[in-house]
Amino acid sequence: MTAPPTDLWLECNQRALGDALERVSRALRRHIARAQGTPEAETEETLPPQEDRPAAPSALERLCTAFHLSAFERDILLLCAGAELDSGFAALCATAQGDSQRPWPTFSLALAALPEAHWTALTPAAPLRRARLIELGAGSTLTLRPLRISERALHYLLGVDYLEERLAGLVEPVAVPEDLVPSHRRIVERLIALLSPPEGAVPAALPPVIQLCGEDAAGKRAVAAAACAEIGLNLCALPAEALPTNPAEMEELLALWGREATLRASALLLDCEEADLSEMQRAAAVRGFIERSRGVLLLAARDRLRARQRLMVAFDVHRPGTAEQRLLWQQTLGTVATRLNGQIEALASQFNISAQTIRAAGAEALGRLAAADAAAPIGEIGGALWEACRIQARPRLDDVAQRIEPAADWDELVLPEGQKRILRDIAAHVRQRATVYETWGFAGKGGRGLGMSALFAGASGTGKTMAAEALARELHLDLYRIDLSSVVSKYIGETEKNLRRVFDAAEEGGAILLFDEADALFGKRSEVKDSHDRYANIEVSYLLQRMECYRGLAILTTNMKSALDTAFLRRLRFIVQFPFPDAAQRAEIWRRVFPRDTPTEGLDIAKLARLNVAGGNIRSVALNAAFLAADAGEAVRMTHLLRAAQSEYAKLEKPLTEAEVAGWV
Repeated sequence: MTAPPTDLWLECNQRALGDALERVSRALRRHIARAQGTPEAETEETLPPQEDRPAAPSALERLCTAFHLSAFERDILLLCAGAELDSGFAALCATAQGDSQRPWPTFSLALAALPEAHWTALTPAAPLRRARLIELGAGSTLTLRPLRISERALHYLLGVDYLEERLAGLVEPVAVPEDLVPSHRRIVERLIALLSPPEGAVPAALPPVIQLCGEDAAGKRAVAAAACAEIGLNLCALPAEALPTNPAEMEELLALWGREATLRASALLLDCEEADLSEMQRAAAVRGFIERSRGVLLLAARDRLRARQRLMVAFDVHRPGTAEQRLLWQQTLGTVATRLNGQIEALASQFNISAQTIRAAGAEALGRLAAADAAAPIGEIGGALWEACRIQARPRLDDVAQRIEPAADWDELVLPEGQKRILRDIAAHVRQRATVYETWGFAGKGGRGLGMSALFAGASGTGKTMAAEALARELHLDLYRIDLSSVVSKYIGETEKNLRRVFDAAEEGGAILLFDEADALFGKRSEVKDSHDRYANIEVSYLLQRMECYRGLAILTTNMKSALDTAFLRRLRFIVQFPFPDAAQRAEIWRRVFPRDTPTEGLDIAKLARLNVAGGNIRSVALNAAFLAADAGEAVRMTHLLRAAQSEYAKLEKPLTEAEVAGWV
């Protein structure tokens, strides 16, 4: 009963239940009469005909059909329901059992009083106990233990529908999507064909488990909900991490869900997206649930899972393609889309996001613009959409990497012209990705090598991170720093898992990924002498493979380019060497290092440029000198810079020569 019942159906259902309870009550009275030897045992009474029967079956009829209850099992359930709904049943039970202290139904009473009795109805495998329709009280003898109808079954018989309270904290309904992109609609049609056997065919006793694989978690839910809705099933989701590992608790969950799925005509989506299936107990719980669950079961997982006995069919659900994303943007933005000349193309090219995220980003941007002017400039609309996409894609990546707010721009970079040209080429590749890959057809030649990858090599402080910030600022993209030394694990397979989490999280937003300390992973390719050498090479290959497929820009940094294997370097699209700055470049860095609002006095740039350190150290010296000057209530002078330089050189464990600081003060 998923739709709210009508008043007429509720009224007719109540009468049908009352008639059924009266029939069981008369069976009890006949049993009492036989035991007492009264004439009533020979009398067969008939019920008056019921008028205005509901067009739809009563709840009792639905329940009996759904669980394949025999007439005897149906009457046991009614006997227990009568004990809850009619105080007269308690007196009849006590009288029938000859004991005023036992005013409850028992199997013994049911076997003796109800027609068509059979012992198999009492077994744990029979529907009444397997589906937890009735509950057994305490007692030493099976047939004399009190019987009670479950609260969920009782309410169902009365026409009250709700989600079992013991499942309410674990299982959640999945909303049916209003619309699907064509690629997802095709998968839905295949699911319908799989779950709906041809007319006249005998349905399988146990339908196959349907696996929905791929990176689009929201898309998998939408596909599953749409397919279930079209075959008349409600869809609920259960996170795999909530599965109990205790066998008794698992048994109870399986029974409760089995009953709920039958009562509410529901299918279950076991959501394995966030579950750590490398953990043995969790993986065993998932496998056990798959093997023992009944009814329609779907799995949402990044990769295919295997079952020992259960038939499993897998479908890949990917995020909407570029063309589908363009269509979604146009549908979401409506008339606003016509004003965004070319900007929808840029959004679809840069952000690999789900249909749900596109609608959320579009709604957020439109909401922000509604508060302003409906005729806002195109640039403002496009900027709002771009920013909304960035924000929508951030949450998952914030959990696995450090977001850097870009502060540097091209003007702050002091590099030879050749290096600056390569950096601008990188930005051009990212901007023109859609034109070259989609419009000009290079993507049709194969997906290998389409990723934007770069290596920034140079000593510490030469501007590698600043260059990444300048790129992020130029392209209006988020920049995330990942320390490879913390990603690499000594445990086999853990490094790939950590890298995968990063790339999977970054895929939606096309963020710039800055992998710092690449030396931790990229060494000279060693000869395979043991399993650790073999797996070290696998880790490097996995990272390069993901970089080649990544839609955004991935940057590796290293202080020692010579330590990297040339075979790996060939797989990178760009290599930028950041040289140690010469005197002229150091002078230029000194001219730009102090913010406009910083008071300075008597600074000699030519003398400061003699300080033989990289740009990062120059910034540290300038910052420390500013603190010294501020504490003294003075403008930044050469004396403050001398003290700061001495402190910086001590940190570097490097001698500060007289030639470098001669004439400073």
